[in-house]
Amino acid sequence: MANQLQNITIAAPAFKGLNTQDSPLSLDHTYAAVADHCVIDKYGRMGARKGIDVLTTGGASLGSSVGCVSIFEYTDTAANTTVFSTGNSLILSGTTTLVDETPAAYTITADDWKIVSLADKCYFFQRDHEPLVYSTGTGAVEAMTGATGYSGTVQEGNEVLSAFGRLWVADITGDKHTIYWSDLLNGLNWDGGTSGSLDLTSVWPRGYDEVVALAAHNNALVIFGKHSILVYDGADSPSTMALADTIDSVGCVSRDTVQAVGVDLLFLSNGGLRSLGRTIQEESLPMTDVSKNIRNDMLDLINLQTGYIKSIYSPENAFYLISFTDAETVVCFDVRGLLENGSYRATVWPSVTIESFCRADDGTLYIGTASGICQYDGYSDEGTNYVLRYYSHPLAFGAPNNLKQLKNISATLIGGSLISGAFKWAYDYQENYATRTFNLVGDTIAEYGVAEYGVAEYSISARPTRTRTNAGGSGSLVTIGMEATIDGSPFSLQELNIQSTIGRLA
Repeated sequence: MANQLQNITIAAPAFKGLNTQDSPLSLDHTYAAVADHCVIDKYGRMGARKGIDVLTTGGASLGSSVGCVSIFEYTDTAANTTVFSTGNSLILSGTTTLVDETPAAYTITADDWKIVSLADKCYFFQRDHEPLVYSTGTGAVEAMTGATGYSGTVQEGNEVLSAFGRLWVADITGDKHTIYWSDLLNGLNWDGGTSGSLDLTSVWPRGYDEVVALAAHNNALVIFGKHSILVYDGADSPSTMALADTIDSVGCVSRDTVQAVGVDLLFLSNGGLRSLGRTIQEESLPMTDVSKNIRNDMLDLINLQTGYIKSIYSPENAFYLISFTDAETVVCFDVRGLLENGSYRATVWPSVTIESFCRADDGTLYIGTASGICQYDGYSDEGTNYVLRYYSHPLAFGAPNNLKQLKNISATLIGGSLISGAFKWAYDYQENYATRTFNLVGDTIAEYGVAEYGVAEYSISARPTRTRTNAGGSGSLVTIGMEATIDGSPFSLQELNIQSTIGRLA
């Protein structure tokens, strides 16, 4: 009797992103075991991420430094914008040509500045460095103590928040438990008006903690410690603000991982990426581990990292990116909605070293690298290609104990021009993949103005192309892979069809 022929259709490969935590045989086929250099677009397709397009062509040298460690777009009250960045112990302005704005006779020994704006001025804070200030009126970056109108003693904090009409400063060498705030609408006044400070020594739930990051959320000041979180209501009037909530055993591991995402806050804890949500009906702050599908992978990245970690939220792309520079890895979380298990869909961008991010008011996503300032655009990384990789979890075709013999693999692909790629398959958890190459000649698709995923990506009406290859070999479980070289053109994988005969018991 002829062996039974079975077909598995994966209508949207990697639609649910990566899952490296759960038992692979029990997972939905729309989870992926590998999803590199891709995003999940608004049509549910796994598509190539955009590239890192270099903007900087000259100006001040970044020397042998790691690149642009901080980027900030400052907009004054007349709607004039200036992009500031930091690197090579310099304060820089511009994007294509970097201009040295470092104050004369000012010594910089590190580049991990936190930059914010308040009341028509731009402020630069970093641990053990006197804060700097820039205003359009002076047209120069200067030490805060020398600025006109400065009063009091400003703290050399590593964290600064501009919220509720004032600056809030914390994480000071020798004083990790006090928060200082400036006068209302005056980031230069630290001893008059409504300026003040708050000692958290007696408030930490464990008796001791250190301030890592600050955030504003629902008219509350959220204070992230290493091991706990404090929430103060009424922060618009700090003299009367009151402790509203404390959360023990969960803290934040890095200052720049805190991002406001819609009405929520995301931050990186030592257990993974978490969501700090609040509703009117609840008195406490429920938290969700939104990276649970790749939890162990996240823990490995956190443990490997020795320096700063950078992140960004892009509403235009509907993703939260977090960069682990030591591992040269960026993790992308799609934040359009949570999966049924409460996690975000995740993909990974390996072998990518990003030092900083900044979202401009017009939606441009700036990226800091060793080359200077780049932007998330095009489909190449600083002129070089990258490889989109997708691998399924092992497929049993409903008969895990029977031998399978692959007959063919077909895919529905969408690409903008000539794309070279390969189908891959292996049996029974082996990694010696068989390979069949393919070339895709798709529609020539222009960039559409704002060509960002989720805004105006290449059209869903672009004609899909079906490609098919014969396959062979046998085993109880089958893993299917596809790799495509992205070299300047968009590409997405819309559907996979895998046919196999089901034979005798293995």
